[in-house]
Amino acid sequence: MQIYDPAFARVYNARWAGFAHRVAPLIFDFYEQTPTGHEHKSLLDLCCGTGQLAGYFLARDYRVTGLDSSPGMLAHARENARAHIEAGQARFIEGDAADYALDAPVGLVVATYDALNHLPDRAALRGAFRSTHAALVDGGWFIFDLNTRAGLLRWSGVNVQNDEDALLITRGVVVAEQDRAYTQITGFTRQESGLYERFEQVAYNTMFDLAEVEAALREAGFHRAYCARVDALDTPLEHPESESRVFIVAQK
Repeated sequence: MQIYDPAFARVYNARWAGFAHRVAPLIFDFYEQTPTGHEHKSLLDLCCGTGQLAGYFLARDYRVTGLDSSPGMLAHARENARAHIEAGQARFIEGDAADYALDAPVGLVVATYDALNHLPDRAALRGAFRSTHAALVDGGWFIFDLNTRAGLLRWSGVNVQNDEDALLITRGVVVAEQDRAYTQITGFTRQESGLYERFEQVAYNTMFDLAEVEAALREAGFHRAYCARVDALDTPLEHPESESRVFIVAQK
């Protein structure tokens, strides 16, 4: 799993919380309408990053565990959820999404913002599915999103964000024969002292065949798995590979 350095984690925490804020209410509403959601107010935020999605569920009295491989991301998650941690409602732990275990099962596991695209290969993805199946109560739900091959093939290009607090340059490169899309993010961010700190982060997305993803979920023990849009999580897509991003909904 990719590990992000502290400088990038600061930028992520300050600038890229919007995705979590958009999808958290939709996942919450879907789960709350299920029988498992009525009984089990517990969440594992897998690849939790800085804990933005976890915060939405914490504010609604869920017991939350966040797991991530990046100490820099976890430091921000713990600070963002300090009151909930002190109350014993939340914890944030370092671990590998491809091979982890919980000490008590949860009703819902989520992995958002194409977190599982950051796994290096299909073996790691299958490991994540096996670990997640073991982490869920019977009838529990696993909801995660993936950038599709069609979406990742459009990653090539350069984007520049320039404002008073930061200059961010993002370069996207697609290597289709490796089933990979790479993003190099170079930036300068303004510190409290007024000085600017430089950082550089390279991230990759692995391209996964969605039919293979659904088959691997069933192989891991999930009895139901389908692709959907986030604003219609209860409706399977007929042609998911034509989407740029899909959410995969699976039930144990």
